[in-house]
Amino acid sequence: MSVSEYSVTSATPSRENVGKMFDRIAPRYDLLNRLLSLRRDVAWRKKIAEHLPAGENLTVLDLATGTADVLLSLCENNRRVSRGIGVDVAPKMLRIGRDKIAAERLSDRLRLFPADALALPFRENHFDAVTIAFGIRNVLDVSQALREMYRVLRPGGRVLILEFSLPGNKLFRQVYLFYFRYILPRVGGLISGDNSAYRYLNRTVETFPYGEDFLRLLQDSGFEQRRAIPLTGGIATLYRGDKPLQQA
Repeated sequence: MSVSEYSVTSATPSRENVGKMFDRIAPRYDLLNRLLSLRRDVAWRKKIAEHLPAGENLTVLDLATGTADVLLSLCENNRRVSRGIGVDVAPKMLRIGRDKIAAERLSDRLRLFPADALALPFRENHFDAVTIAFGIRNVLDVSQALREMYRVLRPGGRVLILEFSLPGNKLFRQVYLFYFRYILPRVGGLISGDNSAYRYLNRTVETFPYGEDFLRLLQDSGFEQRRAIPLTGGIATLYRGDKPLQQA
C-alpha cells in the first residue's frame, strides 16, 4: 500500500483498563513523550498556561494528570496558580508525578490523587480552570467527562483540553499517518516493552473527534467562547471553553 492510500481507520479501540496500560509504561512514559514528539509535547503544554483565565491565586484541576507534567508546566515561572490538584486512574503514574513535584519543591502547591474523570470527588463551582492533556480520548464517556469538568468549574472558569488531532494539509497528513501507524508504535514498543500501548495510541487518535466536531461536544456540554487552536500544523489542538457567568 502506498502512502497516498492511507486513510483514517474506523476501528475504535476499547478504553477498558486504560489505567493498567499506563501503569505498565509508566517508567518510560516521560522519556517516550519527549522522544516521539521531538520535545514538542513540552511546548504544547506551555501553551496551556498562556490560555489560563485572568486573575491571581488560581485553583487548577488537571485530569488524567499522569506524571504531573501539566501542573509542573503551569507552575514554571508562574505564581498565578496558587493550588493545583491532579487526578488519574494509574497509581504508578501518580507515584512518579509525586516524586517530580517533590523534586521541584512544589508539594505545598500541588497534590495528586487517584480519581476517575467520569465521577470527580469535588464539589460544584470549585476550580478556576480544568485542564487535561492527551487524556480526553482515553475516557469511556467523553460527554460525561465534559459534564464533570463543567460541574466543578466556577462560573466564568475555563476548560483547557490539549489533544492529538490530524493535520489539515493532505501531504503532511499522509507523512504523519505513516509515522504514527508504523514508526511510533515500533519505537514506543521497543523502548517501553509494551507494543500494545503504542498501537493503542495511534488508533485512538485516528478515531477521536477533533476540530469542529470536538467543539460541538463542548457546546453540547454548556461551554461558551469555544476555540480550537491548532499546534504544529494540526498534530495537536488546544481546545478552550468557558463556563457562563450566569447559568441558564
